[in-house]
Amino acid sequence: MIEEKQLLLDEIQGKIESSTGFIMTSYEGMNAASARELRNELAEAEGEFEVVRKRVFLKALEKSGVDVSGIKLEGHIGIMFTDSEATGLAKAAVKFSDNNKNMLTFIGGVIEDQRCDAAEIMQLAKLPSLDELRAQFVGLLAAPMSQTVGTMQAALASILYCFEAKSAKS
Repeated sequence: MIEEKQLLLDEIQGKIESSTGFIMTSYEGMNAASARELRNELAEAEGEFEVVRKRVFLKALEKSGVDVSGIKLEGHIGIMFTDSEATGLAKAAVKFSDNNKNMLTFIGGVIEDQRCDAAEIMQLAKLPSLDELRAQFVGLLAAPMSQTVGTMQAALASILYCFEAKSAKS
């Protein structure tokens, strides 16, 4: 039994250390179907959901050197891990929570070595994703260039119209 607990502790500690972020939640009234739905939505956001015993999770945090002092872990604890962008994970989690009568209660998390509380997780979910920010930036760069090209085309077209008008007059 002790070996199994040690393996579980090592697994959770490995996920904490290898992930770019994790969100701690308390869940209530979740059945197998809704847990599968949550896992599927998180998988699309490149995340995963683990149900963890509080004591094992706290030991894993301590061994990993992550400080989450002051955060109360109450109820059944579920941890969402991601190896990529944490915004997508937060969006998927908040969307699931909104669609499923608030089964999830956000406790807090650690995202890119920064401690976050529940309110910050909710704010993170409202931010645009990295791909959306890139698209906005490219659009910002492309707009002046397209206006410049349009102005140059108009100038060239006006010269052609002048030649055409001159040749029609002669």
